[in-house]
Amino acid sequence: MRMRSPLPAFDGVETWLNGEPSAADLAGKPVLVHFWSLSCYLCHDTAATVAQWRDTYGPQGLAVIAIHQPRSEDELDVAKVEADARDAMQITQPCAVDNAHILVERFENQFVPAFYVFNRAHEMRHFKAGGQGLETVATAIERVLNEEPED
Repeated sequence: MRMRSPLPAFDGVETWLNGEPSAADLAGKPVLVHFWSLSCYLCHDTAATVAQWRDTYGPQGLAVIAIHQPRSEDELDVAKVEADARDAMQITQPCAVDNAHILVERFENQFVPAFYVFNRAHEMRHFKAGGQGLETVATAIERVLNEEPED
């Protein structure tokens, strides 16, 4: 995805944990989309940071959505993904279990962990892959939260 690309639709995913976000839920809110994988140690290393962002910035209006991107046949077991999401990953926000790579393809995502920050108009304003330099994601979240809503 390129900067200013629109937020892709979230429909078509068979399994959602913690509820599927609707367009109404996201309307006018900045959005952080976080891709992760069961077998990704960097994803697990960054889980506490993502949970902190959710808990800190959520009350300020940020919507956080997780997407599990399976990287092998072993990661298609929804029960294993759900247990890892709940326990190790601390995911309480909506989480797509994208076994068919529907959202992976819409986002053109190639990495886990990967972080996409969208402004209130749902234009992509920041992308970061990997477990280092996460302060740039936090800075981008703060920037989109502080932007004036468009009329």
